[in-house]
This record gives sequence, structure tokens and C-alpha cells, in this order.
Amino acid sequence: MTPATELARGCVEALIAAGMRHAVVAPGSRNAPLSLALVDAAAAGAISLHTRIDERTGAFLALGIAKTSRVPVAVVTTSGTAAANVHPAVMEAAHAGIPLVAITADRPARLRGTLANQTTDQVGIFGTAVTSSADVTRVEDLVAGLTGLDAGPVHLNLQFDDPLLPEDAWVPGTSAPERAPWVRGTPYRLEHGPATVVVAGDDTGPGPRVLAESAGWPLLAEPTSGARNGPNVIRTYRLLLGTELGRRIERVVIAGVPTLSRPVQQLLAREGIEVVSRRARGRWADRPHPVSFEYDGPFEVDAAGDPAWLDEWRGADRDLSARIDALVAAETGLTPYEVAVEVHRAVPAGGLLHVGASNPIRDLDLMAGAYPVGERRLIIANRGLAGIDGTLSTAIGARIGRPHTTRAIAYVGDVTFLHDLTGLVVGPVEERPDLTIVVVNDDGGSIFATLEQGASQYAAAFEKAFGTPHGADLASLCTALRVPHWRVTDRAELAHALATPNGGIEVVEVPVRRDNRRELDAQIRALAR
Repeated sequence: MTPATELARGCVEALIAAGMRHAVVAPGSRNAPLSLALVDAAAAGAISLHTRIDERTGAFLALGIAKTSRVPVAVVTTSGTAAANVHPAVMEAAHAGIPLVAITADRPARLRGTLANQTTDQVGIFGTAVTSSADVTRVEDLVAGLTGLDAGPVHLNLQFDDPLLPEDAWVPGTSAPERAPWVRGTPYRLEHGPATVVVAGDDTGPGPRVLAESAGWPLLAEPTSGARNGPNVIRTYRLLLGTELGRRIERVVIAGVPTLSRPVQQLLAREGIEVVSRRARGRWADRPHPVSFEYDGPFEVDAAGDPAWLDEWRGADRDLSARIDALVAAETGLTPYEVAVEVHRAVPAGGLLHVGASNPIRDLDLMAGAYPVGERRLIIANRGLAGIDGTLSTAIGARIGRPHTTRAIAYVGDVTFLHDLTGLVVGPVEERPDLTIVVVNDDGGSIFATLEQGASQYAAAFEKAFGTPHGADLASLCTALRVPHWRVTDRAELAHALATPNGGIEVVEVPVRRDNRRELDAQIRALAR
């Protein structure tokens, strides 16, 4: 057996032993030993193997599989610029605490610093974004490189020398371990205390909901928290925080990383507020505001307190929600807020929704009420760094990683969609899961219209620097990629398209206006004053 074959097969064995069930490979020459070892492992039924021609797309596909399967997933590239294309997904995995294994094939060390083709310095290429890394020449080096995988992404840089190709087929002798049971941890008991709200950021699970219901506290839960269920959810929380009711908050119990609204950040940084924090996952877990107390496990209380505090929040939320819904319904034409409502309604029990950054996740946050408890819907997003990169690939991967999903939907803006078109390049022998991609198309970056740069004094520069209209024909793009495409123009058509999926990957395009986005946003905000 050649050294390259021995190293490649040893790497696959180590990954399987670490819990890997899926791997994604991008074609290349220097990574050929590892690619063929993965093909053999897949043929033996030890793993599922996915191939993508674009390393960036492949890395986000792996990220999505890891997000929903909750076990390590490897992405394998050849040397040179291929390795750099994995970096965006590694960064997202770092800040979200996702177990991604970035494996970059490399030339032997003796060729570094020379004019050898496709040779650059790949050692430490991901910097502090990985929890561990190793420059691997022997199978024994792999152990060090896989340490820290439970906390986030790791990097293995494998030096392969010629000859690269094996002389025989191979069956791995290692099998994946059973998934470790989820350990809840020892809860910390809180005093019922002052006027308290529970804030649930991204990917916290049901803990904040359970706490809020036990204590009788309002629950301010982002859509991707895993806690936006049950009777304590306050749908319009980010607007109510700016009212007299919001100013009476004395304590916040926070879990996860809330990233969707400035009012929440302003609340947490407010002078005199008591912040009780459950430590978040990810590379930078310290909160950017003062924390009174932090704990690694869940919180609990003995019993619910006076219901008046929660009742006041519920009443205010019902009133404000009704006025927002009436304002939106009075608008001429389909609004992005109505798209958010229909997408939210279309997710069945056991379903999966992956939401893009910018406006879609914020529109969902404003318009989506609570789902019933126990119906096992999963709403996710790339909120580690909250970027638009690789969103379609992540959504496809998330569906693959959650095979029991009853229905999968991705909900994105047009810029996010265009940014990851290569995610829709899925070869004829590759798994093409059922996924409906809803694209809210306002021909540009409408998120910026609601921010400071959307003010009238910046109007002359807005379209060039922020609006960035593209004029892309999404139907033609989908045709070229052999992806079914629907274009809907009203709410009834959208509801029908969502209710009748064709199977496989399909795109539902929803054109909406962008010119009135700032005005409509201001009208909604004014309702809470």
C-alpha cells in the first residue's frame, strides 16, 4: 500500500470513528487518494458521499448536513485556491459551533516555497476559525487534528506524495459510533425576582420556552431559536421593547445569540438591567454587553409568579399584531410581510424551514406567531455570522441531514439566491432532496432601505452602493439549471404554490416592491408608539 493510500484510508477510518456519516468532496488531483477512499467507504455503506464542483458550495452543503444531523461532516478539497473557498463555511461553523471537518489536500512539505503547481501555504489557513488543526503526514497525526471537534470546525491538511492512486478497492473496518444521548445538564435555580423576560436567540432549543412557561414570563424568541412555541411567545417583542412596557423590564434571562434586532441589543446593554445568561456555543461566546450572572446549563424556577406581568405583554402583543396585520392587508399588491406569513403557515408538523439573512428572517420574526408545542418543526438559519453566503447549499444540506423531515422550505431574498446559484448545480447522480425555495425578489438589497443609509440624504448614492439592482431573469436561470420555477404575483397564488410541491428542488419566485420598503417599515414602527 502506498503512503498516500495508507494516509487517506486512515483518515476516513478516523472520521468514521469520530461519528462522521456524510462527506462532501470536490474533484481534484491532489485529493484523489482521499476521494477514492471515500468512494470505497460509501460503496461499503459506511458513509454517504456527496460531490460538488464548487468547493464553497460543497462546504456549505456539509455545514447544512452537520446543522441538522448534529454529527461531524467532512468537506474535502484539493490544494491551492480550492482550500480558500472553504473558509466562509468554516467561519460560519466557528461562530455557530457546528462540527465541520475541513480537509485540504496538499503537496509534500519539500515543495513548499517553490514554484510547484497549485502549492501555497495551507497550514493554518483558517486561523482562529478552527478549534484545532494539523499538518498531517502520518495517520497518527490525525488525532491531534480532530481534537476540539465537539466545539466547532477543525482543519486537517493532508500531505499526499506520489503515487496518488490506490491499487485495490477497500472496505473500512471502522463503524460509526452510536449517537451520544443529549445531556441536559444540571439546572440552576433562579429566584422569581423582578420584572423578567426570557430572550431566546438562535439555536437554543426548548429550554427558554420551558423556563418562561414555568415562571410565567414573556418569551422573546427569534424564529430560529427552537423556542418560539407555546402561549408565552410575544410576536411583536422587538417593537414593544421601545414602549413604556419594554422600559419596565428589570431582568433578562438570555440563551443563544439574538442577532435580529437592535432593540434587544439596546435592552441588554441598558444601564441597570440585570442580565442572566446561559453561555452560548461557538468561537466567540462572550456577550458584547455586561452580564450579571452566567451559567453553562439550563435555568429553572420553583413556580410561576404573578400573572399580571405576562398578561400585560400578551395583551399588548395581541393589539399590536392585529394593527400590523391590518396595515399590511391594506397595502396594494403582495408585500414581503405577507410572504413571510404564507411561508410560516406552509411548514407542517415535522417540517424544516431554512431562512436567509437580511429581510426574510426579520420579516418572519415580525409576522410569525407561535407554533404549537410538540409538533417538531425545525426553523434554522446561518446566524453564526448572519451572512448570505452559501444559503441554498446549506438548505439542501440541512434537508439531507434530516431525512425524516415531512416538508422542507428555504425562504430567501433575491440577492441571497443569486449569491449561491452554484448551490443548484447538482449532478445527475447526486441526491436531489425535496426542497421548495421561496425567493422574495425585489431586485436588490432592500434591507439597506430600512437602515441609516436608506435616508433621503443618501439617495443619490443608494442604488449604486446599496440597492444594487441586478435585473436577473430568475426563470431563465432556473431553466438553465434544470430547476422547476414558478412565478407568483398574489397571495392566493403563493399559498397554492406552497401547498402543491412538485418534489425535488423547485423555486417559487415572488416579485415584490422595493421602492416603498422604508416607508412601510416606518409605518409599522409607528404603530408601537
